[in-house]
Amino acid sequence: MKNCNNRILSSIIIVFSLLIFISVESKPLDPYKVLGVEKDASQRQIQKAFHKLSLQYHPDKNKDKGAQEKFAEINNAYDILSDEEKRKNYDMFGDERGSPGFGGEEGGNRGGHTFFGGGGGPGQSGFRFSPDEWQTMGGQSGGSKSYSFSFGGNSKPSSGSSFGFDIGDVFSNFFGGGMSGGGNQFGSFGNSGGSHPGSRSSTKSLKSINSEFFKKEVIDKGVTWILLSYAPLMKGKQHYELIIDEVSSSLKGALEVGNVNCEVESSLCKELGIRPRNKPRVYVYSYKASETGSLIEYTGDVTVKDLKSFVQDHLPRFSKRVTLAQFEAQASTTVESLPKVILLSTKKDTPVIWRALSGLYRKRFVFYDTQVQDVYDPTAKKLGVDEVPAVVGWLSNGEKQILKNGIHVKDMKSTIRDLSSLLEAFEKKNKKIASTTQSKKPPTDSDKDSVSLLTAANFNAVCGESTPVCIIGVFRSSKGREKLHSILSSVSQMSLMRRQNPASGPRDSVSYALLDASHQSSFLYAFDKSGFKSSDKLLIAYKPRKSKFSAFTGDITTEEVEKFIGSVLNGDVQFSKTRQKPVVK
Repeated sequence: MKNCNNRILSSIIIVFSLLIFISVESKPLDPYKVLGVEKDASQRQIQKAFHKLSLQYHPDKNKDKGAQEKFAEINNAYDILSDEEKRKNYDMFGDERGSPGFGGEEGGNRGGHTFFGGGGGPGQSGFRFSPDEWQTMGGQSGGSKSYSFSFGGNSKPSSGSSFGFDIGDVFSNFFGGGMSGGGNQFGSFGNSGGSHPGSRSSTKSLKSINSEFFKKEVIDKGVTWILLSYAPLMKGKQHYELIIDEVSSSLKGALEVGNVNCEVESSLCKELGIRPRNKPRVYVYSYKASETGSLIEYTGDVTVKDLKSFVQDHLPRFSKRVTLAQFEAQASTTVESLPKVILLSTKKDTPVIWRALSGLYRKRFVFYDTQVQDVYDPTAKKLGVDEVPAVVGWLSNGEKQILKNGIHVKDMKSTIRDLSSLLEAFEKKNKKIASTTQSKKPPTDSDKDSVSLLTAANFNAVCGESTPVCIIGVFRSSKGREKLHSILSSVSQMSLMRRQNPASGPRDSVSYALLDASHQSSFLYAFDKSGFKSSDKLLIAYKPRKSKFSAFTGDITTEEVEKFIGSVLNGDVQFSKTRQKPVVK
């Protein structure tokens, strides 16, 4: 027993001897020099320097000798300079705690001596020689070296620790247990308040996403999101957040970022299929494939360059890339119920800002963009543009307006905001003109009964080969008939949905009709072998001349019907061959 106590006392003496040895006088490292920035550097410059260096020396990426130690210095330097109070104190006193000498409230680097801290964090106890106090050993300028000694109870020695034993085990021989709860049983030696490398929080907090937020702010809003799914104890989260932060900063205004804690939001993660396995996972909420957003997992290297490239590729692409000739051809042959806008720029591809706007306003405008060489380009001259980039708009009555000549981009976010204001003002003007035109339009006999029930007697007149497109509302109940008649009557009176067809004289290019499916089932078999029996009501866009059709079985509302017909007339809907020629009994 006596020998055992002697060994314990010897261990304690060795530990304290080491701590005393470490506390030799030294000069603190300069955080400005560590990050390579000037004394008057802005927070943005400091943040960029930190991102660059932390990625360069991150232990997961850099296996060189001394990289981990350098990573600790970088983290600690940023911890000081990113906090205005700590930075002010350091600039004044050479110590981020704001006291040039020994303080009564806490231990620390006072007068150039090493600070020893107790506590450490959840699950840790004992003493800590903290690297964030900017201490060095040796006292020789230019040849100093920083060390981190962390003695943690109930945890493995950190990769930055110089010792592989737990001081709590030594003290347990005296008190029957280790240093419980992370507290200091010898009284407070002071808490460093610093962060161990790899444990500091992200430089920019990502939005926390829960089910309600996801439904209200993410789904179908036209905005691209980067989402990080993780579990709290998962390693590598900080590295992922640094990368995402850098990407979002470079595309600020064009996307949003957030994270999902799958331990807290387990139902959301399960619903979305984004439950992390052994490491965090990155997803992009994208509109690349369709008008409806979808989550796509990013599986490439977790680097700023690769993730940014992936995100840019998955930004919305609702703007049609055209030449002026193509644009004029579409304008003369299609009808659009929405105002249209075209961007003229020198870019070879649709600019990121325009793609972001096309996502935000995809249901309110028809977007185009075209490449021009300069203001002397024939396209720019023809549209009346005298400085590029420029945005030109057309109201639904065909009136042209130059919305913006010479767009000067200060930053992406403010430019998107300014152009959004222009679009919203233009949309407001379009609605005012449309309502005025509609109210002034005198009623006609055809307006009173623009949607008739298809019969054998009127089929050729309504949906015969002289009609380019026939919109047929199919119903199976009296309630369905009333709803379809009301919607189609309203839509058919819109001037853009009744465009005159020059080739066929005064006839409308679009005709509207109703069909009673319970009495005309053979008519529907001409389009689909099931006769659309599963649908209580639907729309069929029928092109008699080409014997082609397209069916819409979605939610039958005025807005959706108008959108479907507009897509048909714009050529954005895929048509299929009929099985045979439809015949009305």
